[in-house]
This record gives sequence, C-alpha cells and structure tokens, in this order.
Amino acid sequence: MNKVTNIFLRELELKDLDDYLYWNHPNREFHNFNGPYFKRNSEEELKNFVGELKTLLLKRENNVLKNKKIIANQDTDEIIGQVNWYWKSEETLWMEIGVVIFNEDYWGQGLGNKAITLWIDEIFKQNPEIVRLGLTTWSGNIRMMKLAEKLGFKKEAVYRKARIVQGVYYDSVSYGVLKEEWSLL
Repeated sequence: MNKVTNIFLRELELKDLDDYLYWNHPNREFHNFNGPYFKRNSEEELKNFVGELKTLLLKRENNVLKNKKIIANQDTDEIIGQVNWYWKSEETLWMEIGVVIFNEDYWGQGLGNKAITLWIDEIFKQNPEIVRLGLTTWSGNIRMMKLAEKLGFKKEAVYRKARIVQGVYYDSVSYGVLKEEWSLL
C-alpha cells in the first residue's frame, strides 16, 4: 500500500497519457464501484480517447479533460485519481460532482475526502454563482455514501431499484450541499 499525505488537483498533461490509459483500463477495480451500471468503454475506445487527448495536448490546448482534474501525489506527481463536475441544472446553478481513486493501493486513506474537499472549494471559488452541489451514487457504493455524509452533504433522494449491477437492483442515492452550508463546515 502506498502512503500519501499530500495530494493536489491539476490538469492532465502530455506526460500523463500512458498512466492515464493504464489507470482507466476497463478491467480496473474502480469501475466496479464508479457507475458500474453504465456501459464501460472498451480498451480500443479508451485508446482512441487517449489518442484524441494527445492530439489536443500536442496543440498546446489546456483543460483537455474539460470538467475534470487529475488527483496527483504531491511528492511524486503520480496520478492517483480524478474529480469531475457536470451541470445537473445550469438554469438553477446546480452542479453534480464526483471523485474516483483509480489506484487501489491508495484506497482507504481518506484521499477521496481530501480530493473532493479541494474540488468543492475550487468550484465554489471559481463559480461564485453556484448555489448547490450534488453527489449521486448507488447503494452498493458504501464508501461514497459515507464520504458524502462525512463531508456534510444531506441525503436528499433515494430512487429505489434504479440501478442494475451484475443483475441485481440497487437504489440511486443523491446527496446535496448548499453553498452557505459548505462555508459553515
């Protein structure tokens, strides 16, 4: 198990592409927890995507992952995982966020908590108009539900039997935090 005390969020860089491909491979363990009910990209689709990223990076484009950032080890700059956001409702200034730790060697160290806290602070700072953030997971991802609650997110909705994983129905569970609540935490 690798021990990390310091992480930071950064853009994907050209030097990261081989590692990014490796850590996102369709057989990686994190896929069993991070939206396992969605279609998983094949290895070929992933290689094509990374090829597109390389083309953009070679053109010196910034922010090629758009609404995502890499979680990196502060000491080694090694890729550990990724954070993301997407609009749930742009009209009401509501974003959904997520976090994934790719490397299983870093699981259980509280890095998801550190990363998502950095991410939430960054989102609210860069988007002062944002009113709320949501975090949605499935009832089989106990760690993510505990993380949301530890962060002070409120459970706002449970959609019963909304996700199928390996032939079994699970609930979709949605959490939320208002900007003014986050500033008090």
